[in-house]
Amino acid sequence: MSTLTAHRRFYARFIVASAGASDERLVAAFEAVPREDYVGPGPWPVFIGSGYLPTISDDPGLLYQDVLIGLAPERGINNGQPTLHARCLAAVAPAAGETVVHIGAGSGYYTAVLAHLVGPDGRVLAYEIEADLAARARQNLAWAGERVEVMAASASAGPLPACDVIYVNAGATHPPAAWLDALKIGGRLIFPLTPDTGMGCMLRITRLGERSYAATALMRVAFIPCIGARDLAASQSLAAALERQSLGAVRSLHRDSSPDASVWCAGPGWWLSTAEPQH
Repeated sequence: MSTLTAHRRFYARFIVASAGASDERLVAAFEAVPREDYVGPGPWPVFIGSGYLPTISDDPGLLYQDVLIGLAPERGINNGQPTLHARCLAAVAPAAGETVVHIGAGSGYYTAVLAHLVGPDGRVLAYEIEADLAARARQNLAWAGERVEVMAASASAGPLPACDVIYVNAGATHPPAAWLDALKIGGRLIFPLTPDTGMGCMLRITRLGERSYAATALMRVAFIPCIGARDLAASQSLAAALERQSLGAVRSLHRDSSPDASVWCAGPGWWLSTAEPQH
């Protein structure tokens, strides 16, 4: 075994275990994807909160740490924190043969992990609004063939194909109707629900029936904005909810109905509730 392979194997086990997961399929998916193939040539800019610090060399082994690597630092676009993504992927558990929509694919690293999780009988539709990053992702993911399709487009407004999982890597102030409509029964959506300022939360939504959705706020997060999925009024409502209520209280999502006393946060056409979902 080469030193680089050993680094990647340890990294895969480390980030999945650090995320509180034990799924061997997830470990294998991270182990199978060379991060160096998706982040451009080194040395690499490592995000440190206030800016970026370059790695000491272009040794790919340096990439197998729980760090954010800048993909387009001048635009604040990074290859996200591996443990965060491991936790989110464990939460929606893409299965072999499923169809996944990946929104905010960047240069395709986590798209590749998704492709390994759904396997040769599955499908990943990747959306990336930044045309240069979409082109990089398309090239980086050529090995997957027809299993992966990359589109240089927004996924916020237009209809999406019916899918089992929607994995969003950019912050939205609300769940767009197009995302909720695309979920099959049993489908899972995970996205950063974020106000315009400050941190938001990673929200998982599971479609239990035609009009029934379970919801869980997993953790506090900060992400770059999802273009087309931002609304000032929704941001203000969310910021107020985050200030006064516990993330752990979220239980369900409702659509096209008036909020009742169990409301956690509300916006036009949707609201989160502290009550259990109705089946």
